[in-house]
Amino acid sequence: MAVLPPSKSSKRSKTVEKGAGTDPTRRKVLKGAAAAAGAVVGTKALGGFPTIWAQEIKDIELRHVGVSYSVVKAIGDQASKDLGFKVTMQNLDTSAAINRFITQPDSVDIADVEGWQAKLATRRGVIQGIEVAKIKQFDNILPIFTKGELDGNVVSRQGISPYQAMYIEEPDSRELHEGVTEWATFLPQVYNADSIGYRPDLIGRDITEWKELLNPEFKGKAAILDVPAIGIMDAALCFESAGMIQYGNKGNMTRDEIDKTIEALIALKRDGHFRATWTTFDQSVQLMAAGEVIIQSMWSPAVAAVRVKDIPCVYAPVNKKDGKEGYRGWCNGMALMGHLEGKKLEAAYEYLNWYLSGWQGGFVARYGYYSPVPSTAKEYLTPAEWEYWYEGKPASEVILDPYGVPMEQPGAKRDGGSFVERVTNISCWNTLMDEAQYMNKRWNDFKVA
Repeated sequence: MAVLPPSKSSKRSKTVEKGAGTDPTRRKVLKGAAAAAGAVVGTKALGGFPTIWAQEIKDIELRHVGVSYSVVKAIGDQASKDLGFKVTMQNLDTSAAINRFITQPDSVDIADVEGWQAKLATRRGVIQGIEVAKIKQFDNILPIFTKGELDGNVVSRQGISPYQAMYIEEPDSRELHEGVTEWATFLPQVYNADSIGYRPDLIGRDITEWKELLNPEFKGKAAILDVPAIGIMDAALCFESAGMIQYGNKGNMTRDEIDKTIEALIALKRDGHFRATWTTFDQSVQLMAAGEVIIQSMWSPAVAAVRVKDIPCVYAPVNKKDGKEGYRGWCNGMALMGHLEGKKLEAAYEYLNWYLSGWQGGFVARYGYYSPVPSTAKEYLTPAEWEYWYEGKPASEVILDPYGVPMEQPGAKRDGGSFVERVTNISCWNTLMDEAQYMNKRWNDFKVA
């Protein structure tokens, strides 16, 4: 596809180091990936870092705060090694992270935000605009972020797409601006398309529609994500797929749509349909691996973590059809907190540029996430890895998980196909609804029902 770089020789070493442990959590998966990636990537030189004098920045420390699946200690360690100053990572859950950014902005230097969080942080005036001219790879960032399209297809605007949340007119603007400007609210760093995970060995057939999560066949064996702003969208995808509820915009529901969705969830819960709701990566992996749950909304690395245990687990290809289905998209990016200035601000720009230079992109690819600049990530992947993770081609050799343990055998294909197939089938994006406060209240009604 035109949006992706042509194949060329990878500079990734063939050496792989296996990680320890038999029960990886989401953070353990990433930590293990670091060990593998450190050996796998080898010592490829990162040219151009840093551009400010080492003696002036050696005592600088940048605090990157956000959720565990994107703010990874191993990435911070590699950045520190390459840049010459310290980058520390701190993990919080989604709610705690945005609360920290808003109420304690001076305790954070780099805020790891989703599009909806960037919208909120901009309105609260706690972040400063990123000067696009200072981002070396900006012209190579995919048009998902610069045009709101991919491969000629407009990316869904249900919810808050990265394109809609990424730009402001001035560095201190309090409102978002649609379309590329000289200033960005955040710099995209990792994103994906989420769907349903299921146990094919226990279900015995293919799952390709969200409505299967509601199928009475799986009563007492289903689970749904208990993060209100995301869980309600997964539920909406299910009810829309089943023809039970029609939505004007799943990413910005009316009160009536919220009420219908919650009442339907409560009815399912009281009927014993849900074995559990889950809030952490650990829980989703354990439920699926134990067979307590055989179908649930799920994250890509969690599916990989189940497979590492030699247990079959598939990520359903919920491609859009008849105005229904489609993946739920999300994108995390890095925002500069408003208090940054002087050499620390310069160091922050060095860090942003390092993030798009390839190491991080290759690292996150091995658990199924995408880089906004695939052309640099590709330098850190073998041709077989690139073909498997990005092009959706059958694996030409064994595909290793982040620990260096074989995950897929030759001939296997990635669930959902190529990068273009998956991303152009995004139906809606994680969001901050206008009725968010009311939605959270009603979601609590579902939890206590």
